Amino acid sequence: MREEILSIPDVTTRFLDSSRTTLAAAGAKLREKNPPFLASIARGSSDHVTAFLKYSSELTAGIPVASLGPSVASIYRVTLKLGSAATLSISQSGKSPDIVSMTKAARDSGALTIAITNVIDSDLAKTSDLPIDILAGPERSVAATKSFVSSAVAGLALIGHWTNDQKLLAAIDALPEAMAKAVNCDWSPFAAALENENSLFILGRGPSLAISNEIALKFKETSGVHAESYSAAEVMHGPKAIVGAGFPVLVLAARDAAEASLVDAADRLAEQGAAVFLTSNKTSKATALPFVATSHPLTDPLALLVSFYAFVEGFARSRGLNPDEPPHLRKVTETI
Repeated sequence: MREEILSIPDVTTRFLDSSRTTLAAAGAKLREKNPPFLASIARGSSDHVTAFLKYSSELTAGIPVASLGPSVASIYRVTLKLGSAATLSISQSGKSPDIVSMTKAARDSGALTIAITNVIDSDLAKTSDLPIDILAGPERSVAATKSFVSSAVAGLALIGHWTNDQKLLAAIDALPEAMAKAVNCDWSPFAAALENENSLFILGRGPSLAISNEIALKFKETSGVHAESYSAAEVMHGPKAIVGAGFPVLVLAARDAAEASLVDAADRLAEQGAAVFLTSNKTSKATALPFVATSHPLTDPLALLVSFYAFVEGFARSRGLNPDEPPHLRKVTETI
């Protein structure tokens, strides 16, 4: 897992250097289709990627994104009316039968189907109109890291080409350098707050909420810690009732329009006695964690994620666990 985390900047560079023609062509197809909405098809970490891309599409293209339940096609055998839509399927292996089945049903209904995968000759890629190879290479760690980041970069670059957003595309090109710095951010003060805890909250808003979902999953997968992801707005409506003295909270703030509200939520929870850690320098009561700011609000969360990946791998080992071999899990899970 550590090796794969450290490889993320180089993997991202390789993908960007090799895929510009493919991404530009896919973006042109999306403009030609001009869908009124996108539909995403994924599970697990890949579904967290689609949540990140949902916000990215809605904030840049103004096109809403709906998450489809793969079982609608694979178990319930219902064909959705997706003829005017484009779909985005994400799967590292491209093998899960329910993802493939839902994608095929979407294509049969007339949707423009796009697949992001690490196996270009997979069933998912063959089922899709526009397969995109993330070129991440074999991922041996059960917990996805480089494949998650590569999938997110691929989807974000696709949106950049679709909308001809040159500022976003330039920020994506600069991501490898930012990620190389982000992997060295020291989040050890956060580890100290977790020393005697087995539960925590991860908070975000907008694109960083999607990343908080991924972070909560990684805590469970690698460290045996029960982590729950919430919107910083939603946590105030009930979940904060269990936040007592010393309760750990990680707040993911990017340099975007939601930063002020995240800082406010962090400071309010810190006033409540929680041990709050925040990726912003604007806090007055929470503990600020180091972060790498990128040149675009949509690339900031990916740099934060790389910092977290480096942190959680070491954190798991500090708890006497092997993050490369989490119990009860396999690398590829095929669901129907």
